[in-house]
Order: sequence, then structure tokens, then C-alpha cells
Amino acid sequence: MATKPSNHNLNVFKKPLALFSQSPLTGFYRDGYCRVGPEDKGNHAVAGVLTKEFLDFSASRGNNLRSIGLEPGCKWCLCTARWKEAVEAARGKDDPVVPKVFLHATDESALSNGVTMDSLKNFAAEPEAAGGGGSLEKNAPITPGAKGGMAKETH
Repeated sequence: MATKPSNHNLNVFKKPLALFSQSPLTGFYRDGYCRVGPEDKGNHAVAGVLTKEFLDFSASRGNNLRSIGLEPGCKWCLCTARWKEAVEAARGKDDPVVPKVFLHATDESALSNGVTMDSLKNFAAEPEAAGGGGSLEKNAPITPGAKGGMAKETH
């Protein structure tokens, strides 16, 4: 059981962490939030939308996310280190090996685990890249057929 209620976790903007996905139910604690607590040794803090290229990349590193039913378009809380590896392997800002990130649903702990705010912003999902996020639920998903609802602020 989590030792820290989800409403106490903050996102990378130091605001309450947004709900990311309930279908599939994501997060280390499987509560829809990319929140991190002391039990989460993999730091599942990065709120990203899976791509075929990232799924292939992750499987090549020993973590086959397809084996648990995930597919391109699923919203999933990613291990910070794996997302950072994908950024380092990317051949530019538009390389689909790096999942697009929802900053308002990404736990602030990603920033203390080797990921910079600049790299998160470089791969931010629209409208997050433009500084949005407070009304994400009103916007269309960034990937056609994406699994899960839009990230929403919690208060």
C-alpha cells in the first residue's frame, strides 16, 4: 500500500499531480497517477504515451511492455531511467522512440532522477508544450486511438 496519498504528490510545475489514465489503469500503485513513493524503486514518474518505437526500444532492453497488454497509444507511467535512455537514443526532437509527455501528470521526482525540465518540455505533448495543461480534458488526445482519458488536474 502506498505511504503517500496521491493528492500530496506534485508535478514538475510544483502543482498537484494530475490524474493520467484509468484505462489502462497506470501508475506504480495502479491508481491512475504517475506518483512515486518509497516502494517505487523504478521511479515510474514520467507520464507518457507509448509508441511502437518505444515499445520496441523497451523490449530490446529487457522490459517487454506488450506482455502486459500495452500497445501504441496507451498512456503509461514510465520509469524515469528508461524514458531518459530513449531521449539519449533519439535522433532528434521528433523521434518517436521517445514517448510524448504530459507534464502536469509527471511526478516532480523525475527531475531528481536525471531528467531535466528542458528534456521534458522538448518532448511534451500538445498543448503542454505551449504551457497549457489546466484544461487538458477539453483537448483531443495527441494520438488517434489513444487509450485512456486525458490528464486532468486534481485539487
